[in-house]
Amino acid sequence: LQTRLQAGQGYGNTLSCVLTVYRNESVAGFFKGMSFPLASIAVYSSVVFGVFSNTQRLLSQLRHGDPSHAPVLADMALASTVAGIISVGIGAPVELVKIRLQMQTQPYIEANIKLKPTVPGFSMYRGPVHCFRTVLEKEGIAGIYRGMGAMLLRDIPGYCSYFIPYTFFCGWITPDGCISPSPSSIWLAGGVAGAISWVIATPMDVVKSRLQADGVYLNKYKGTLDCILQSYQNEGLKVFFRGITVNAVRGFPTSSAMFLGYELSLKAMKRGQTETNP
Repeated sequence: LQTRLQAGQGYGNTLSCVLTVYRNESVAGFFKGMSFPLASIAVYSSVVFGVFSNTQRLLSQLRHGDPSHAPVLADMALASTVAGIISVGIGAPVELVKIRLQMQTQPYIEANIKLKPTVPGFSMYRGPVHCFRTVLEKEGIAGIYRGMGAMLLRDIPGYCSYFIPYTFFCGWITPDGCISPSPSSIWLAGGVAGAISWVIATPMDVVKSRLQADGVYLNKYKGTLDCILQSYQNEGLKVFFRGITVNAVRGFPTSSAMFLGYELSLKAMKRGQTETNP
């Protein structure tokens, strides 16, 4: 839904998008492009959380001489920035393939003239591997990383507003005297942080989605700035908030599960190390 609302044509609001996708593509339409993200999400999340935590520990070691020292705001912001930069290298190709698969049967309209009619049931890409190979052959490495600039502008502030609010909310709702937050505190803090992060990231997420969807049949945008200007000129400021409701609603449960899994895994590994090395 997010991609259709941000880069598609004629969907209107979220409910209209749901009904249109279901009417035209049945339930399968809601699961287009899922295989590639599902196959890579474990690696992607492990890298992002690993880079953030290890960068934070390194900064605490350099600043205080103790890697376990509670990080200051500046350290969390820098660690989040590094995690955002690293995430783009892994996430940009995955998101491009997902968006191309989701948007390949959508009509392209410019000045109310349909540039290329959509053939019902026609797909340019047979699957994620074919999509990746086709883009690589036709557009090269630059094509695989199309939208990378917009993704950097999305992920750097996005991860800052992801990890920092989580840390503060977790500390705020954890009772005094508790060594570590409870699973319910982690779940709630992670969900709130995820919703905040996606609300802040939505404007550049719209730009990224449009750049990555661009190129299925034609190249409309020359780059990030051109996409921003064209989108604003044609649709006004409100275009940068398309899909914000879907992003916020989706961000809560996914981030809750992500942080809960991460924290519980750390606790389990620390417990195992303690039992092995008393």
